[in-house]
Amino acid sequence: MLSNSFPSSEYPEDVHVINHEGRTVLLIGTAHISQESVDLVEAVITQETPDCVCIELDEKRYQALTQKKKWQDLDLKQIIKNKQLSTLLINLLMASYQKKLGNQLGVQPGAELLAAANIAISKDIPIALCDRDVRITLRRAWKSTSFLKKGYLLATLFASLFDSTELSEEKLSELKQKDVLSELMSEMGNSLPDVKKVIIDERDIYLSEMIKAAKGQRLIAVVGAGHVEGIKKFFHEDHKDQLDTISSIPPISQAWKVAGWSIPILIIGSLVVIGFQKGATVMGANLLYWILANGIPCALGGLLAYAHPFTVIGAFAAAPVTSLTPVIGAGYVAAFIQVMNSPPVVKEFETVGDDMGTVKGWWTNKLLRLFLVFLFTGLGSSIGTYVGGYEIIKNLIG
Repeated sequence: MLSNSFPSSEYPEDVHVINHEGRTVLLIGTAHISQESVDLVEAVITQETPDCVCIELDEKRYQALTQKKKWQDLDLKQIIKNKQLSTLLINLLMASYQKKLGNQLGVQPGAELLAAANIAISKDIPIALCDRDVRITLRRAWKSTSFLKKGYLLATLFASLFDSTELSEEKLSELKQKDVLSELMSEMGNSLPDVKKVIIDERDIYLSEMIKAAKGQRLIAVVGAGHVEGIKKFFHEDHKDQLDTISSIPPISQAWKVAGWSIPILIIGSLVVIGFQKGATVMGANLLYWILANGIPCALGGLLAYAHPFTVIGAFAAAPVTSLTPVIGAGYVAAFIQVMNSPPVVKEFETVGDDMGTVKGWWTNKLLRLFLVFLFTGLGSSIGTYVGGYEIIKNLIG
């Protein structure tokens, strides 16, 4: 029998009561790697039997938690075609960071969110997945970050993987009370305010609106502790007009499009002018230099990543061409050839979180090696563009 009042019991300070337009929401702030949070979520849902359980998950993350064979459905070729490798890499880095802490705390990341869903389903209570699509979140975060700060973000995440320091009991206790990913973003807030805005602030707005859209008068919402204050702040405000904006990926600005095409136009134009001024032989020599300057470092990047021989050859051939168009980079071409010739197996997807924490793992795990191919060949192509372009411009004005 349902309680006449909601909530029907007194709960710890992690459970917040929000009354809004005649409805009541029990907002449970959890740590994504805390057994205490799992127990609290199960106890509150069991005790209250709400009309709906709202969960800080999107469809993709929910499937990742519930489907054991989720990696079998991941189409790497399509991800590469859609230019989403960098987004996937950051997603995996963050997941690995949480898993590493979860191993020390004795519970896997997202266990309390999965527990909320399972308890609700077992009691025939509707669930609402209220978080923004993780792919949109990560792509908005990536696009909002400058080139230099992209490097800082990756360096910070990589450093967290290889930090073997055991957490103290005090730190472990502190982490149990927090949403670890939100805490990581908060720590980087001063250096990466745009990333924090996308990953924390925008999602606070999105979560509050999705919880309000859920059906029922008595709701329980399970979210990371780092989102509680933001949701409480935005809950009594109307932000529906922002949903379309924060649910889309910002288009490339006109300035970036112009900048992207300026280098190819400059190089091709310079070669044409050299041909007119100094003859076809000199132009041919400069063109050959461009091919070698781009192809060699890109191929060396492939070799450094221990890429398939066809990938190395393809990288050499692609770099001089892709450097003359902003539409696709040599890294994506090399990655596509690599996944066609040396695709990761399911086991390597399942162990990627652990393999990320070792230098050897990046070369032995075929999925991680794919990222190395993408990064090293892309870096080699960038170096080649600079070296080749400098030589051509020098010959033009010399």
